[in-house]
Amino acid sequence: MSILIDSLISMATPQIVGALSSRLGESESAVQKGLQGGSASILGALASKAGDGDFLKTIFGLITGSGGGSNLLSSLGSLASGSASSSVTDLGSKFLSQVLGTQQSGIASAIGASSGLKSSSASSLLSMAAPMVLGLLGQKVSDGSLSASSLGSMLRAEAPSLKSFLPAGVSGLLGSMPSASGAAAVADEAASGMKWLVPALLGLALLGGLFWFLNQSKDTVKEVAKTAETTAVTATNTVGDEAKSMWAALGEFFKRKLPNGIELNIPKMGVENKLLDFIENAAMPVDKTTWFDFDRLLFDTGKATLQPASQAQLEDIANIFKAYPNVKAKVGGYTDNVGDKAMNQKLSEERAKNVAAELVKLGVGATRLSAEGYGEEHPVADNATEEGKQKNRRISMRITEK
Repeated sequence: MSILIDSLISMATPQIVGALSSRLGESESAVQKGLQGGSASILGALASKAGDGDFLKTIFGLITGSGGGSNLLSSLGSLASGSASSSVTDLGSKFLSQVLGTQQSGIASAIGASSGLKSSSASSLLSMAAPMVLGLLGQKVSDGSLSASSLGSMLRAEAPSLKSFLPAGVSGLLGSMPSASGAAAVADEAASGMKWLVPALLGLALLGGLFWFLNQSKDTVKEVAKTAETTAVTATNTVGDEAKSMWAALGEFFKRKLPNGIELNIPKMGVENKLLDFIENAAMPVDKTTWFDFDRLLFDTGKATLQPASQAQLEDIANIFKAYPNVKAKVGGYTDNVGDKAMNQKLSEERAKNVAAELVKLGVGATRLSAEGYGEEHPVADNATEEGKQKNRRISMRITEK
């Protein structure tokens, strides 16, 4: 799933969708689909101009300008009910005009046709999606995960995933979007910057051994060796051919400090960053529909055994729980529709429980976590395609208390 679309879907809370449904006289499912289509269309239009430096400069000015930051997200409720201030609606309208230009009407018509919405409702939802997208980008600028120089790279990396969310007919109205090969090149470039990591870690392991030799501490050498081995294995898997492009597309790694002083080194568009944004944002309430997909977990094929490369993300999530002692969550496991339904259900449950168990081993209280397998239920993509099946094979987390 597109990282940005995933974040935007989580913003469309039942309260916001309900308010829009009531105001527009449309079903909640149609409103949800219309918001998703509108968000994908705006992001697709941005991605189609990812190589235009002047355009990106203008957009970044809107993102960082007065009212263009993450404070827009606190206005989503008033936007949904139609009671937002004129400054908020004007900013969204200006952003929409800059991004879609003369294609705005045609895109709204395509969203209406694909979602079963009246033309006026589709236009309203497109106008609602604009400040959501602008607010999300502003939030990423505020937390340091997005800069003027990285905006184009992020959009190029998102482009291949965005295409599957575009309503029918929208692709032809947008400019040429970066291809999957282009995004892979960006991913490879980002991943190549990590090639120094494995030899560096081996060097650290040797230094750890020397430190033990000088201090004659058996406990120290065990801990250093264990840490070096775990991290080195993780790094090796991270830059492996299979996971390299997928993980590199999550963006550059950056430091984010937790309230307890622990500093995480996490990808800008990774699930850790999204979880922290959700936990820390009082305007985003806990509900039963907001799930966050893990994006750096690997299992043995057809089994519930977690591969060593998963350890880095599990440790990050455990540290987040330790920093926010009131947080509780549910882990959900999902599969595609290939094979026996009962076996898929069992596999999804075993994987979810294994992830929860690993977090408990890392110091998260067992009473703060629950786990459930959903098998083939709740697909997020079309199982008719390999890409869709891959998206449906996932482990997700829903915050139940914060």
